Amino acid sequence: MSRETVLSATDLAQRLSRAGIRDVVAVEPVSGGLAAIAGIARRADAPSVFVKAFAAAPDGDGNAFVAEAEGLAALRELGGLATPEVIVADREVLALSLLQPRPRSAAFWEQFAHALARAHTSTVHPRFGWHRDNWLGRRRQVNTWADDGFAFFAEHRLLRWLPEPRVEAALDRADRAALERLCARLPELLPDRPACLTHGDLWAQNVLATADGRAAVIDPAVSYMWAEVDLAHLWTTAPPPESRRFFEVYAELTGLDAGWPARMPIVQLRQHLAVVAQFDDDWGAAEIIRTTLAPFRAAG
Repeated sequence: MSRETVLSATDLAQRLSRAGIRDVVAVEPVSGGLAAIAGIARRADAPSVFVKAFAAAPDGDGNAFVAEAEGLAALRELGGLATPEVIVADREVLALSLLQPRPRSAAFWEQFAHALARAHTSTVHPRFGWHRDNWLGRRRQVNTWADDGFAFFAEHRLLRWLPEPRVEAALDRADRAALERLCARLPELLPDRPACLTHGDLWAQNVLATADGRAAVIDPAVSYMWAEVDLAHLWTTAPPPESRRFFEVYAELTGLDAGWPARMPIVQLRQHLAVVAQFDDDWGAAEIIRTTLAPFRAAG
């Protein structure tokens, strides 16, 4: 175990202690997340919990974990999705009940397709946004209410990232102009869909399982937004082979047109921009952005 890992585990235990959980006997680091330090805290007098904290403070008032806990509650209570129980959520640390690794089965993903389709179709909302800002990773997600989904998506999900220093360094003037042209043409490029409750950071790593095998979600950045925001994130981030049935079932249940896969790169620009903004290694996100913007680089 590296010195860095020991320090991270110790820091998590100290933060739990300050939050009132003082029976931790060990913290086992876990990997998978990109923005936070995480581990499983083994307790002497209670079940183990999943715990995470930010190594660097998030944007704004730093209340990211309280907002995340609220997002989990909304997904569970409004959307009917399974989520972990929140044990502690404060400015320093988030502790959740443990979930299980998801099974590698098509049946699991088919069940999740039904659950997510119900969540999206049962939470249709007249406006886009959320009653407060929250966080996508360490960066603030602006959720100011709007009536126009195209304007909301352009301003708060795409153009919002352009002033970020890493994005400024990664995209040249032509790229930035292309993004602005794409935003102006969103009503031509994407269907006019209603807002619904979205997870907001729904890649396969954020889909786990309950003890009885149901799909459960973690790490949300919720808002009322197009359902395809969630679909695009799953579709474009190397979904496991067994998840193929998910997309077929979800499309059938929600009445998606046959052309939906072609829209996914445009919708997923929001996430690629967020990755570039936050990490020195962007895992190819900047190149994907440039490829998606290529048709918009020339005026007209």
